[in-house]
Amino acid sequence: MTVLRWTTAGESHGPALLGILEGLPSGLALDFARIDGELARRRSGHGRSGRMKLESDAVEVLAGVRAGRILGSPLALRITNFDATIERLPVPTSARPGHADLAGCQKHTARDPRSVLERASARETAMRTALGAAARQVLEHFGIEIFAHVTSLGGVDAALDAFESAGERRVALREASEFAGLDATVESRWRESVERAREQGDTLGGVFEVRALGLPPGLGNYQSAGERLTARLGAALFSIPAIKGVEFGLGFASARLPGSDVHDSIVLRPGRYGRFGRASNRAGGLEGGMTTGETLLVRVAMKPISTLRRGLSTVDFESGAQVLSTYQRSDVSAVPAASVVGEAVVALELARAFLEKFGGDSLAQVEASVADYVERLREL
Repeated sequence: MTVLRWTTAGESHGPALLGILEGLPSGLALDFARIDGELARRRSGHGRSGRMKLESDAVEVLAGVRAGRILGSPLALRITNFDATIERLPVPTSARPGHADLAGCQKHTARDPRSVLERASARETAMRTALGAAARQVLEHFGIEIFAHVTSLGGVDAALDAFESAGERRVALREASEFAGLDATVESRWRESVERAREQGDTLGGVFEVRALGLPPGLGNYQSAGERLTARLGAALFSIPAIKGVEFGLGFASARLPGSDVHDSIVLRPGRYGRFGRASNRAGGLEGGMTTGETLLVRVAMKPISTLRRGLSTVDFESGAQVLSTYQRSDVSAVPAASVVGEAVVALELARAFLEKFGGDSLAQVEASVADYVERLREL
């Protein structure tokens, strides 16, 4: 068994994005249509830029698969960039506010925002989406579902009980939404907000939540600070461009409440993973850096996209004059797309924690380890 780990390479307007995912158990049947489906979800959503019409975002398998099944060797994927214009695009003469441009130029002590923005771009998340779509298939094999939906956009909130009200219709409702949401009553207001921002040359942020259902208790680690699953999931979500806030369960609201209104009572509730459960899920499915067996619930705040059509004030490198930042094209809002990426990075971290707990070189070995764990929990 190897630890699940991944890396990506490629620039926004380079020839392609590349990804390598190590540690998937051999014998896993990988559905590549599912991976392409997740990439299509990432391209969708009202408010996206024209580039989404240029890119088809289909994965090409370079290594790690034979006859549709994982070999156990590294999985290598490629996504071709059809807008591969990196050698023809000009070097910006100023840095754009809200982006990595200026800090990156200062880091390299060079007036070349192009060499920074090409990799700092959210375009890279297309490959993370593909790798996450592969990793989540390990989790789904063991009955774990990961589901994200948009809960707020431009300051307009969906109903607090949107997920609960959706029930088993949640996938169909999300597919019918232009914003990856579950509350149809706010769709028109979200659309109006996006169109108003578009007319004003502005952008909008929002909030999405990711849930993981069917998790066993005990994934993660309380023994090492860096291995606490809370920290790992938080880091993964913060690594998505434009993410500014992450909270689990009650999150920040718990700081304003007494302990009696925050912590989840333990009750006898026999189920697949033993006798115990929680009377509530205010913790969001995590205690002490480990999963509790309850639904994982994390909410993620995304700032408005930094590239505004009307521009923002910046400084010309050569003259030092105040100028407006350059504009090529940009989303008005990418919160629905970010929710898909959020699912992907959560899947990568949960799959890593799952295989750490139940690891084996083959899927059959993982299955045996899970079965043994389930039996032992029943005896606890």
